[in-house]
Amino acid sequence: MSISLPSRRGVLGGLGALAVTGSFGLAAANRSASAIASDADVRVRYWNLFSGGDGANMIAMLDAFREENPRVEVKDSTLQWGSPYYTKLAMAAVGNRAPDLAVMHLGRIPGFAPGRLLDPWDLRLLAEYGVRKEDFDPLLWKRAVVDGKLYGLPLDVHTQLCFYRRDVCEKAGLLGEGGGLAAVTSPEDWFRALKAAKKAVKGGVHTIGIKANMPDFSWWFFLSFYTQLGGTVLSADGREVTFDTDKATQVLEFLRQHMTDGYTTPIGIADAESFVNGSAFTWEGNWSVPVFTGAKLDYGATPLPAVFGKPATHTESHCFVLPHQSERGGATNESAHQLAAYVIKNATDWALGGHIPAHLPTLKDKKYLALKPQSEYVSAMDHMAVEPSAWFSGSIGLLGQRMGPVIASSNVGSTKPEAAARSMKAVLEKLVEMKNPMEGTSAREGGAAA
Repeated sequence: MSISLPSRRGVLGGLGALAVTGSFGLAAANRSASAIASDADVRVRYWNLFSGGDGANMIAMLDAFREENPRVEVKDSTLQWGSPYYTKLAMAAVGNRAPDLAVMHLGRIPGFAPGRLLDPWDLRLLAEYGVRKEDFDPLLWKRAVVDGKLYGLPLDVHTQLCFYRRDVCEKAGLLGEGGGLAAVTSPEDWFRALKAAKKAVKGGVHTIGIKANMPDFSWWFFLSFYTQLGGTVLSADGREVTFDTDKATQVLEFLRQHMTDGYTTPIGIADAESFVNGSAFTWEGNWSVPVFTGAKLDYGATPLPAVFGKPATHTESHCFVLPHQSERGGATNESAHQLAAYVIKNATDWALGGHIPAHLPTLKDKKYLALKPQSEYVSAMDHMAVEPSAWFSGSIGLLGQRMGPVIASSNVGSTKPEAAARSMKAVLEKLVEMKNPMEGTSAREGGAAA
């Protein structure tokens, strides 16, 4: 009998919450997100966009902070995920009604008018609370810096992964030493693996899910393999389009072959459900870990296959930011730094939701190393395929919104790969000429790169 899954966010809300364990789980279940310490001396207003299992994990971590720091009252608010969140955050900063601390996606920082809508972090204060530059991957830190100042404090890396069913892959002879998925190093190797897996798949499900008709995933997967080929999107200063249509066509043909060879279907919304019901593989974000663990599957997860030689898999990051306040400073600002540093240093519990902690010392924590499959794909941090530093980049940004549908149309056969590649370059040419609504300048005029 096949198993039917609800929507991704619905599942994360249910199964994801089960990932919260120990005293953290009890705290999340029994305390309000706006719990107030009666003897608090200072209040920190904190906005985030975490719902479902991520929301439960965050609340538990905040409650642990409250217990250790009773004189700091944390007033946390969870806002609607997506564009409404960023709109409200920008309006609050402009109107001098901004919270003391907030969460953003790291890729959105260049377009969020650093210095006007965001305030820089005080590195001295962070060091006092045990967080230093050397605790982070250099690329993550660089992405958070604008004009020499740190505007984002990385919390995690969330990445696109290749999930695999061990039971199916073992029958297909695709497991290597230690029971992990054997590496592939070319498109030919990958499609040979899919051919073997197809023979082992039972129950009428497809061999792999790649969310072929879903624009956001299509863009993330494309960027991964395009980066493997050494392709770039914009120049280092963000002003010129460097998109290589030949390399793009090669990637689009690779993605399309999953459809033409019969390994997947265009109905990407059912890919997670198909994996639970017996598909050999599915490409999903790491946030699906609680979903598949809750379904009690014998599965693993690795970065996307390095079919073009150079490992690279799409990543984005949540980070803490300081929304602009005209009179930022004093005890409240210090406590905002303290709270952010506490969550970052205790991110093993955040990893329960599938995220890779950005704090490098955490990756050596025995508790983190014991998490499966999380510790299996931590190498994704070493091979991050990130969007270019531009005002239109980042999660829910215009870049993905404009590029994704073009890639999806190629995936499902509505557009030929060569034509899709040319259309993608045309999209980029238009974007670099557009003005950032928060800055009034275009990428070509210098309002893009961090």
